[in-house]
Amino acid sequence: MRPAARVQAAIEILDEILEGAPAERALTAWARRSRFAGSKDRAAIRDHVYDVLRRRNSCAQVGKGLTGRSLMIGLLTLQDQDLDALFAGDGYGPDKLQPAERPSDKAVVGNDLPEWAIPELRQTLGEDFELVEAKLKERAPVILRCNLRKTDRPTAIETLRQQSIETEPHPASDTALTVVKGARQIAQSAAYQSGLVELQDASSQAAIEALPLRNGMRVLDYCAGGGGKLLAMAARVEGTFCAHDAIPLRMQDLPVRAKRAGHKAHILASDDLNSAKPFDLVFCDVPCSGSGSWRRDPDGKWRMTRQDFEELLKLQAEILDQASHLVTSDGTLVYATCSMCHSENTEQVAAFLRTHPEWSIQAQTQWTPLQNCDGFFAAVLQKL
Repeated sequence: MRPAARVQAAIEILDEILEGAPAERALTAWARRSRFAGSKDRAAIRDHVYDVLRRRNSCAQVGKGLTGRSLMIGLLTLQDQDLDALFAGDGYGPDKLQPAERPSDKAVVGNDLPEWAIPELRQTLGEDFELVEAKLKERAPVILRCNLRKTDRPTAIETLRQQSIETEPHPASDTALTVVKGARQIAQSAAYQSGLVELQDASSQAAIEALPLRNGMRVLDYCAGGGGKLLAMAARVEGTFCAHDAIPLRMQDLPVRAKRAGHKAHILASDDLNSAKPFDLVFCDVPCSGSGSWRRDPDGKWRMTRQDFEELLKLQAEILDQASHLVTSDGTLVYATCSMCHSENTEQVAAFLRTHPEWSIQAQTQWTPLQNCDGFFAAVLQKL
């Protein structure tokens, strides 16, 4: 596909997203009905779509509208692309620009955040708010976790280099690697397929590294999802590792991932939890706004409303209370989110401690994109 045809495809996909389709679904549907598109075409179109979603307000302002075409005009203007070459009206590209569509200025006033999130993030980030907001417009770095069960970081770096993937150590964790070249080759690399490395952000790895893990523990990942945190814990110590999620379908890939990594994950249904407890450590990476990972999922920030956010706050408090009953008499409870919102993080922990005096806080940490990682929060609670 020519560059102009890729722009037109992105316009069509963005129109579907603006009509309500989730971004991933719209991209997948387009790829299925466009078998002529190669992998490079699909990657370029995906980049267009996600670059727009990260900067939707800015693109709409510069492009003078909230349509797929206006948003792409705005994005390409902000990227200093040749609009006349891409909007030439020939082949499969978009129609020629009309005089009224031409941006007169690419200066942007405002930010690329939903209105409900601005006071939340300002409260948490303080003087760093503007810097973090600017970071959220960028593409997130690709971070790998070295599987300590199979390798160490220097060996992983060399193995990846031999497979044309260049990496460098990330300071947040002793297992984290930033990919600087060859990111699109990771999934097909022998290092990934043999379980030497996994995709996982550095802040998540740092949170796992800070946990009071020891050999012989019984650990439960209470909101396991794909099981990345469980596998990271299992790589550090010997023990029994169990996974649970309120939506079991989210864990469907976990057995395969665990086998590849050299671990065993015990999947627990909700009805199994009472008979399986108590656990020495329960990790709760609860559903949240995802504000810390909006670079990776920019579609999510535009879909969430203030009402959705308020409902999440209630759910987080319920999960924390439920999980606390699954811990041994002197065990550890970990509350985590991929959010940078004060009310989802420190306020939730403070509210829990007020109603659960038998618990005390041992540590809590907030990471932000200014540390070249996703925003993440983790609090370690100890039962008295």
